Amino acid sequence: MNAPQITQAEQLYQTARDLVPTLRERSAETAALGHLPQATVDAMQQAGFFRIMQPARYGGFEMDPEVFFRVQMILAEGCMSTAWVLGVVAIHNWQLALFDDQAQQEVWGEDDSTLISSSYMPVGKVTPVAGGYRLSGHWGFSSGSKHCDWAFLGAMVPPAKPGDAPDYRTFLVPRSDYQIVENWNVSGLEGTGSHDITVEDAFVPEHRTHRSIHGFECNSPGNAVNDHYIFRLPFGQIFVRAVSSSSIGCLKGVIDSYVQVNRDRVGLNDGNKIATDPDAQMALAECIAAVDECQTIMFRNFDKMVDAARSGSPLAIEERIKMRFDAALVSRKCTEAINLMFNACGAQGIFRDHPLNRAWLDINAGRQHVANNPFKFGRNVGGVMMGAENTDFFL
Repeated sequence: MNAPQITQAEQLYQTARDLVPTLRERSAETAALGHLPQATVDAMQQAGFFRIMQPARYGGFEMDPEVFFRVQMILAEGCMSTAWVLGVVAIHNWQLALFDDQAQQEVWGEDDSTLISSSYMPVGKVTPVAGGYRLSGHWGFSSGSKHCDWAFLGAMVPPAKPGDAPDYRTFLVPRSDYQIVENWNVSGLEGTGSHDITVEDAFVPEHRTHRSIHGFECNSPGNAVNDHYIFRLPFGQIFVRAVSSSSIGCLKGVIDSYVQVNRDRVGLNDGNKIATDPDAQMALAECIAAVDECQTIMFRNFDKMVDAARSGSPLAIEERIKMRFDAALVSRKCTEAINLMFNACGAQGIFRDHPLNRAWLDINAGRQHVANNPFKFGRNVGGVMMGAENTDFFL
């Protein structure tokens, strides 16, 4: 009897699972370095994790987002910093496919394993010139920047006519045109190496920019050469999950540790078993439910997005608004769950070598990303339902 064939997705999941113990062992080293060990980046490159949503024309796998985010969440069970960097940097291989093909050739023409970091803060100063733009500015939080040779940087192109809205774009800049300011000194997600980036009057040609409105409309210049349906998914819906989904995997990864720590632990003050404490029991239940809920909603939403991209029928704006809120809720749910578990571990949880301490720091740090603050997006959902105008186009 022939053995069942292992799919490419299943192989990627297994490779990620095999890497988890090593990532867990390296987590302290990763935090101390302030960036990923090169061995970790090399392992992810060799496994093909950065290629999951990259165009086939440049060596990519062109797989559904569910595959990519499952891999990210598995890796987060071992090290959330590693999963965070993979999430942000690998998604850029998908976004570059939306750029004019000339930009894709410049990045991948000689080496299709070249990586891109980013900072989408709209803080750049832009001056239109013949053939493109002059760009200057100082951007923060460029995760994985030391491992990358290009950067995506956000800025507003001034309106051509008075009264018109500014044009938000992503500018693609080579390493020779920017400086990395090594200032990543934080508590939580230390290993992401999210340093600042500065640019002084660099020329960026028109073809190395991507308009936000094109990402919103799911109709970008790169669609002329990359016709797979994944490149017609809404940009905003994909990127925001790169900075929220690692929290789900990290939370899942500490469930067994929590049980192991508290199953036989006895409170030093009252001598009672922690396993019989209703608050400790409820904390575990809340954690399990949060992982299940966040994964279920995310994959349900991906199914809807993929179906729409396949059929060419755009999602209703109301659905996209709600999906954006769903993504932003992930970090809040995971933070609330890990905080309950952390409190149930007592004072021992504050020690750095405690099994939950790293997850507590990392998940709470991830919650601070602007895309993971649910209040703006929740207000937009409620407002639109009651007749107000939509205020968000990063959907």
